[in-house]
Amino acid sequence: MRRPHRDTVRRGRPVDRRRATRAVLAAAVCVPLTVIPAQAGPAAQGGSSAPAVSAARVVSAGPAARAVSAGPAASVAVAGNAPASATAARDRHAVVTWGASADRQGAGPADRSYRLVVRTSVGGTDLRIRLSNAFGEHPVTFASAYAGLRRQGAELIGGSNRRLTFGGRASVTVPAGETAYSDPLPGRLAAQSDLVVSLYVTGAEGPTTGHGMAMQTSYAAAGDHAAEEAATNWIDRTDSWYWLDAVTVETSTDIGAVAVLGDSITDGWASTSDENRRWPDYLSRRLQALAGGTVKGVANEGISGNRVLADGAGQAALRRLDRDVLSLPGVETVFVLEGVNDIKAHAGVTVDDLVAGYRQIVDRAHAAGKCVVGATVMPYKGWPEYDDAGEAVRQGVNEWIRRGGAFDAVVDLDRITRSPYDPQALLPFFDGGDHLHPNDKGMQAMADAVDLSALRCDR
Repeated sequence: MRRPHRDTVRRGRPVDRRRATRAVLAAAVCVPLTVIPAQAGPAAQGGSSAPAVSAARVVSAGPAARAVSAGPAASVAVAGNAPASATAARDRHAVVTWGASADRQGAGPADRSYRLVVRTSVGGTDLRIRLSNAFGEHPVTFASAYAGLRRQGAELIGGSNRRLTFGGRASVTVPAGETAYSDPLPGRLAAQSDLVVSLYVTGAEGPTTGHGMAMQTSYAAAGDHAAEEAATNWIDRTDSWYWLDAVTVETSTDIGAVAVLGDSITDGWASTSDENRRWPDYLSRRLQALAGGTVKGVANEGISGNRVLADGAGQAALRRLDRDVLSLPGVETVFVLEGVNDIKAHAGVTVDDLVAGYRQIVDRAHAAGKCVVGATVMPYKGWPEYDDAGEAVRQGVNEWIRRGGAFDAVVDLDRITRSPYDPQALLPFFDGGDHLHPNDKGMQAMADAVDLSALRCDR
């Protein structure tokens, strides 16, 4: 077993090394989304066709999943490619390459297009997107959806923008409280790509579902412009992602992902916008650079202001765990960095209260076959809500996280980010300016503190 990082405590069984012996499967070079020859409708004409894929899968916003048909099954063909063998199919599975927590947003106008820019983590084939209407009160219709690669701003690389289908159809209506997956899109998507998902929404009423603080500029336009690769008509900008809450790819079964459950620190507040400098972004780049590593996917499931125990800025972590984390394909490890908002809210939360909440997260993740890495709560002296009572709770919670034995591994982010001269405060070099949120250098230090071997799971 590899020696743990000095700020990571590893617990439980030794790491399974079988995956490392097969890691060469993960080294296949990924190229941008390939251009597929023109097709006459959803099913390609001519060439060898791949096996039919099932109708769009719709998953409920709660723990239970329901199947809702989005139309007949679709045949997807790539000219000149023979169907994959049954053995090859068994050696591949879906892994999340990007994710963002769903939350309730304002009303979304109909007859509007959205061009959403996201950064992938793991590379693979057969891209799928997940559209969420988890917080909607009415069905929402997506008349068309496309996926392409960004050149700059709202402009796409020529020939990369390709139509997505849902059960073989170009459109899908997602009922209130549900999510829908697109059909697999043939072709290969590279790791660390600027993927652009363009949606044309014709039916939207009442509150929408999205992620408010994207720290990434996306675009919007009146009318249907989803198929366009030029930036000409995309004149409106937005700092939020709407309806899109996950992107998956197919990759070797040896490859997995980590989902980070967190608050505004994980969401990236005080990092540089449009530069992918949230701490999970730095973690993703470390994982991609690691030779022989098998955890390659990273899903950032942070919500600004989020708490473990109580709703407020988004549903409490305990309520959203299934939808935002456990439902994501290929996730083998959950990384938990939450608690500071519970503490500083002055809502009477005790050490025992937070410990009970953490235990529930760990137990539910373990029951789902996931490992759980816990991080200590970082210092926040100087933030307006700081006081001695809250600091006492933070210290007690961190002592339990370090020594309680509930987590499979612990990353001591408190130790990494605190000032040696004032341990209740962030190190000034890492302080984003409000004494709670780290800047870019602090974000990188957090990611660098993670022992990557602690993210591998053998459950």
